[in-house]
Amino acid sequence: MGGNWRGGLISLMRICLSLKTNTRVSAAALSLALLLACAAISSAQTRRPPRRDTQVWSDVQLAVPLSKKIDFVMLGTLRLGLGNNFHHFVDERIGMGFSFKVGKYLTFFPNYLHITTHPFDNRFGTEERLTFPLTVRFPLGKFTVSDRNQFERRFRQPQGDSTRYRNRLQIEHPFKINSTKFNWFVADEVFYDWSVNDWVRNRFTLGASHKFNNHFTGDLYYLRQNDGRTNPGDVHVIGTTFRLRM
Repeated sequence: MGGNWRGGLISLMRICLSLKTNTRVSAAALSLALLLACAAISSAQTRRPPRRDTQVWSDVQLAVPLSKKIDFVMLGTLRLGLGNNFHHFVDERIGMGFSFKVGKYLTFFPNYLHITTHPFDNRFGTEERLTFPLTVRFPLGKFTVSDRNQFERRFRQPQGDSTRYRNRLQIEHPFKINSTKFNWFVADEVFYDWSVNDWVRNRFTLGASHKFNNHFTGDLYYLRQNDGRTNPGDVHVIGTTFRLRM
């Protein structure tokens, strides 16, 4: 479409320049052509950012035990956007934290993330994030239930800073394919953002996990995100998580 309007404007301007019989008519037509060109360029530059996307997320976690109750954890994430004719890494993260086991069922995992974002053309951002999640995880019959309560302080550029609360409830259950053991899991997570004083996001996840050995566990999942305040906010995700333990 862009080539069509450019070609039409060029043809119109050539016709205007060829009008020698009436200088006033020629000048008026040329002014109109230039005005249309400016309007078309401005419209192209102010197109609305995409509301929806399909993405691939890949997370890696490396845990180094410091004691029976404390792990040092390194974090890395890459997110690839596939929609809107824009195939590019839209989110890159690196960070670290310490995981503390508190009793039998509680885990506290304060961590720091450096994040760079490129959600669509001509939009870039950076974020320094401090996260404080507390997770309770316990068996319930043949199921395992976990509830993660998480507070985040986000220092963002060019957006303003914000504080969020997130709650994720997850249910797991073991199953087998032949003799190979897996865990399926389903989760739902809601987000509250104090910068707008509203519940802003929901994420539903369905996936499976497999423990290859004592040092390596992998997850494969589908995630659906709904968010009416960010762009893109409604996202379909195919994701993987690889957890390594030294």
